[in-house]
Amino acid sequence: MTVLNSNIPEAVRAVASNGTQLRYALMELSAQYKDAIALGRGDPDLPTPPHIVDAVNQAIRDNKTGLAPISGLAILRDAIAEKLQHDNGIPASRENVIVTTGGQEGLFLIMQALLDPGDEVLVPDPRYTSYDEAIESAGGKIVLIPTDHEDAFNLRPESVEAAITPKTKAILIITPMNPTSGIVTEDRLRAIAEVAIKHNLIVISDEIYEKFLYDGWQHFSIGSLPGMADRTITLNGFSKSYAMTGFRVGYVAAPENMIDAMTKIKAVTTGAAASISQWGALAAVQGDQAPLHEFHRIYTERRALLMAGLRAMNLNFSDPRGAFFLWTNSSSTGIHATELAYLLLKEAQVLIFPGTGFGENWGGYLRISILQSTDLLQEALARMQPVIARYGV
Repeated sequence: MTVLNSNIPEAVRAVASNGTQLRYALMELSAQYKDAIALGRGDPDLPTPPHIVDAVNQAIRDNKTGLAPISGLAILRDAIAEKLQHDNGIPASRENVIVTTGGQEGLFLIMQALLDPGDEVLVPDPRYTSYDEAIESAGGKIVLIPTDHEDAFNLRPESVEAAITPKTKAILIITPMNPTSGIVTEDRLRAIAEVAIKHNLIVISDEIYEKFLYDGWQHFSIGSLPGMADRTITLNGFSKSYAMTGFRVGYVAAPENMIDAMTKIKAVTTGAAASISQWGALAAVQGDQAPLHEFHRIYTERRALLMAGLRAMNLNFSDPRGAFFLWTNSSSTGIHATELAYLLLKEAQVLIFPGTGFGENWGGYLRISILQSTDLLQEALARMQPVIARYGV
């Protein structure tokens, strides 16, 4: 892959090696284009289901606006534990759950409570780079586990085991995955569980996209397996499933001592998640699930549209088994993904994140989101086509 061209703005070039900062720099740059179509971030564009909004409004009318307990409303923690048992097969009670200010805080609390300086965490590559920052903030070290296009970015147990050292503390699993939209299949999860037990490791399982799988693929939670409940930390939330990103409600399920440690850290940092948001989350988990089926139908339609449009441009992508993205191989252009993302923004006014926003090894990929209406997706594809064609695909 070619090196970055000098015509890339300094604001982008300066952060090209930092995935998180690179994504934000491109978002800031896109604000200069009035008609830019954003296919970058993973924030659902669909409206929050009305019964969730109604629950928040009712909580305000009922003056349920005081501070919640640090670990979350007891009624919500009970409901989450019931959901984990019913949907995921994870044995859980209220004491195994903490409600966080979004999944991002949950991730940071996990690492702060779990890691000692020098501890290693095995992380699939590519990955959402907030994992890097959370691990490093706790003094931990990231050890990247390679995944590849031909295997739909599934995680190989033998690759996991090969990376284990005396300093390894935990294995991070993301399924469905951001940015690849791959999943870790049940057979691989069972084998990874055996590796974790054999080497006495903790598993951190990020399942935030669990409700959105396609083409018959099914979600499976590693924490449901025999011997795994006491060594699995499950990270999840309401943002993706229920279009509640702005509510900032996530949760972590883990052994009680881990929840206690996280609660102590949360008490001296952010405090409890917003109480009215928690009432909305309660309505989400206990209420009508029909909106999720409608969301799934819409995302399936958009996914098919984007797949067809990219194929028409002779761009291929890994099998998108879940989540909201197409992890698109752009190496045939001969242009580094960061430069190509800039050109697509400058010349087509379409914001797409380069693969280098998700790890330094991915200069030949773009992450393209399905989170726009079909009309806007069609418009984005039409704008992209001449740019891609110009650079020799």
